[in-house]
Amino acid sequence: MVVQWAPLSLPMPRRRQTASILFWIVSIPILLAAFVYVLFTPRYAPWALAYLVFLALDPSPETGGRRIMLFRKLPLWKWMKDYFPIALVKTAELDPSKNYLFGYHPHGIIALGAWTNFGTEASDFAGKFPGLDLRLMTLQTNFNLPLWREVLLSLGICSVSRRSCDNILNRGPGNSCMIVVGGAAESLHAFPGTADLTIKKRLGFIKVALRNGSNLVPVFSFGENDIWDQVNNPPGSMIRKIQAVFHKYLTFAPPLFFGRGIFQYNVGIMPYRRAIVSVVGAPIECPKIENPSAEILNEYQELYLAGLQKIWDDHKDKYAPNRKREMAFIA
Repeated sequence: MVVQWAPLSLPMPRRRQTASILFWIVSIPILLAAFVYVLFTPRYAPWALAYLVFLALDPSPETGGRRIMLFRKLPLWKWMKDYFPIALVKTAELDPSKNYLFGYHPHGIIALGAWTNFGTEASDFAGKFPGLDLRLMTLQTNFNLPLWREVLLSLGICSVSRRSCDNILNRGPGNSCMIVVGGAAESLHAFPGTADLTIKKRLGFIKVALRNGSNLVPVFSFGENDIWDQVNNPPGSMIRKIQAVFHKYLTFAPPLFFGRGIFQYNVGIMPYRRAIVSVVGAPIECPKIENPSAEILNEYQELYLAGLQKIWDDHKDKYAPNRKREMAFIA
């Protein structure tokens, strides 16, 4: 294989974009290493231990986080957005006097479109949807990582538990949350040119919306599955079996993905420079039903799937012209 090196003449903005993505990728191990260093340094160990106690007692992941708008507006996030680039498309007005539960699709390898468009202000979410106070939701296990959890909380990212969603949706008009519905299981289906959504059995988010009387908003990100390649893992393969064990016991399934390098374009951990476009669909009105029946859940799931299908049908030729097959709703 002939290595295709990045040219030395690349303009500074492109180098800055690449550096921002690399910084984001290595931030978790850097922060964890820094914490371990502090923990095992006698001079600082008491502070680290006190922080661990704080971490165990802090309810912020389930009470709305500690969002700092200045942090959400850091230039770093815009550099990340421009690397691909990533865009946010609004197709309908959302009344700020109501609450919304956004569903994000697909998960992709890491849901970078969700992080950039809805976890930060890189695409000016607050300007496009004035009056909405949106919280992106993620697994509780992410808040067990020292220091990294502070990054998440500062962006307003919260735990995806039912209690957390209820707390946010009941804080008053405009308070809303976003769930990446397919979760870790869907990441195993994240192959370029495809859109296989793990959603048929995902009724929990619909139940949360109905219990709180919050309108459902489907969001589809074209290109989310395209920014990394993944080692083939068909059902029954050894790779898939190992991934299934991880998902069962650790709540996440590690996809074996790869992309380009930092200084070359052949192979590495960096994502490809391929566009991601998050299209926000029309809201689905939901009544407040404390204990929705299975029939009602299925009824609103069908409405939600129809909303997702409309986004796909209306925008696929523009944002997914090189798709290998049509969007599919799988297990």
